[in-house]
Amino acid sequence: MKFPYLPVLAFSFAAALTSLAQAEPVAKMAGGMLVNASGMTLYTFDKDVAGSNKSMCNGPCIELWPAVSASADAKPEGDFTVITRDDGSKQWAHKGKPLYTYAADKKAGDATGDNFKGVWHVIK
Repeated sequence: MKFPYLPVLAFSFAAALTSLAQAEPVAKMAGGMLVNASGMTLYTFDKDVAGSNKSMCNGPCIELWPAVSASADAKPEGDFTVITRDDGSKQWAHKGKPLYTYAADKKAGDATGDNFKGVWHVIK
């Protein structure tokens, strides 16, 4: 019995494994702070309680402080976990605290939101 699609399936499987192996990390340290794959600074919000699996930044807040989105099938990686936001979307968390970027940061390495109103902080 011949399987004419076997080479295609084998190639697809190999491609899937390769893309998994080359996946970008959730975040990395750069310049003494935690940044995303694009080099944008990541922040935590004091009103978020570590381990509560809940973001307190919603509505107008999330427009200025975009959540660091996680895919629906994202899995925890070391200090990084995934929470479900009120709208059902997924968000990365670091040591139990949801992660955000800051809309006013325009280029990699900007950290203009550090200590914003005393409640937003760069992760160092």
